[in-house]
Amino acid sequence: MENAIKYFKNFFNEIFSNFKQEYIYTVIGKCIKILLVIFFMCLTIKIGNKIINRFVEKQSEMRFSLDERKSKTLGAILKSILKYSVYFVGIFILIDIVFNIKALTFAGIGGVVIGFGAQNLIKDIINGFFILFEDQYAVGDYISIQNKSGIVESIELRITKIRDFNGDLHIIPNGSINDVTNHSRGSMRVLVDVDISSEENIDKVINLINQVCLQEKQNKNIVNTPSVTGITAMKENIVTIRVVGRAKSMTQWDIEMDLRRKIKDVLDKENIKRPYPRVKILKEE
Repeated sequence: MENAIKYFKNFFNEIFSNFKQEYIYTVIGKCIKILLVIFFMCLTIKIGNKIINRFVEKQSEMRFSLDERKSKTLGAILKSILKYSVYFVGIFILIDIVFNIKALTFAGIGGVVIGFGAQNLIKDIINGFFILFEDQYAVGDYISIQNKSGIVESIELRITKIRDFNGDLHIIPNGSINDVTNHSRGSMRVLVDVDISSEENIDKVINLINQVCLQEKQNKNIVNTPSVTGITAMKENIVTIRVVGRAKSMTQWDIEMDLRRKIKDVLDKENIKRPYPRVKILKEE
């Protein structure tokens, strides 16, 4: 009896020992496969991004080339497509390694994903496609979306990234973009208002300002040379003279600041008075 018990005990110990070893080897094998898949996913994305960057840099030398903004947009789109494609294929390979589910088709998984709320994802991708197809904006454009304004940093199939002038990065799903204001298409207005004292000779001041504006012809960013359009406001002791011109997109602010500095220097040199608050003291007899 004791021999029989010992026999069965050794028998089951041997079975469990073999099962444990096989299980450990299986787990280790799967872990190695998972690490290799993740490594090749990262390597594919890294190499693909370098190839895309090189293509974007060299496409300007091709016969049919795009401008700088559109080429950057094309590069961002290609990187986005590469990233999502690698993630998509990699996830299915990992599912097959972990769960060994080969019968699960792409259509079946797509139905499950949609059932869990992928409608927004599909909406983002479709809307992103139309944004790119209609060329609503490109990388480097200054745009306004949903009360957020900034420079387009990246356009992807699902999201758009814009960075405002404070340095904040706004990530906006393409599906939520309904209205877009593009400030970078065409030339932009240059506007400078100059306040002077009402005691000054207006014609003299206008001639001085126009002379300063003529110097801006040499600026390559000027589209229409600024000039005095006239007097826009007259108050108690203030006369406001307006200067208007046109400049290339994203350069108007620099030109405005440069004009203000030059106009101030000329007015100071000619001793043109600026308006200042006055106080009248009435003395009763």
